[in-house]
Amino acid sequence: MCAERFPEESELTTDICNAWATRRSNESNRTINRRLPFIREFARYLIRTGETAYILPRGKIKGGQRYIPHIYSHAEISLIWRACDNITPTKSYPAAHIIMSALMRLLYCCGMRPSEALNLRTGGVDLNKGTLFIAESKGHKDRIVVLSDDVLEMCRDFNEKMNAHIPNRTFFFAKNCNDSCNHQWLSDLFRRTVDTLNIQSSTGKFLRLYDFRHTFATHRLYQWMRDGKELYTMLPYLSAYMGHTRITETFYYIHLAPGMFESMSGWKHKSVADIFPKAVEHDE
Repeated sequence: MCAERFPEESELTTDICNAWATRRSNESNRTINRRLPFIREFARYLIRTGETAYILPRGKIKGGQRYIPHIYSHAEISLIWRACDNITPTKSYPAAHIIMSALMRLLYCCGMRPSEALNLRTGGVDLNKGTLFIAESKGHKDRIVVLSDDVLEMCRDFNEKMNAHIPNRTFFFAKNCNDSCNHQWLSDLFRRTVDTLNIQSSTGKFLRLYDFRHTFATHRLYQWMRDGKELYTMLPYLSAYMGHTRITETFYYIHLAPGMFESMSGWKHKSVADIFPKAVEHDE
């Protein structure tokens, strides 16, 4: 940008910074706010080294709207799982059908971030105890995810099949012996797969892998309500399982989807106060 628009400039000027802070045609508020801090830090660095630079002030762009995810129904999840079971392997990913079949189930059943699943190392998967060690996840935090019996059995079966395809692999979901599956490959393959299914997004936008994490948290809440569990007691367990420091972070993932909420939770004619006790309002 500087070479094209400010070829004679030798300082980080106001005009350069303002040009860089201009929203691009395909850019959301959130995206532009993610890249502006870099030019501010670059300006501070230049000043510390004795150069002249303009520091772009904060608040130039208003924050973006909160993303509203699609909460998958059980029927939609079954459709996606069956489609992933029938994916055709490729030369680059000869085990694609095996990987997608297990990976899609793990994302929903454990509420993991896609990056956490892809970064799983074989040494961090204990198929005897039924635990996954999530290392250096968001916020540089480690945690242990405990698997249910059926998910553990699925992981054992997957591991046997992968050992036949890629012996001595480093990553649980591996492209080859040394490399994990690529996140872009996973996202593109997921998009192509769901495009063949008759699933209408409730948000009017494309379906995302990350929405399975939102769906996991929401479905778990519904199930606890149906089982008559005390939500104020149970929510800290969900928060820890998902790797959150505060319960308020977990609230971001819970969505009361109309229709699905009533049918899955068994909830009828109750006030919001009956669902979330007042004590939950304060993150103590």
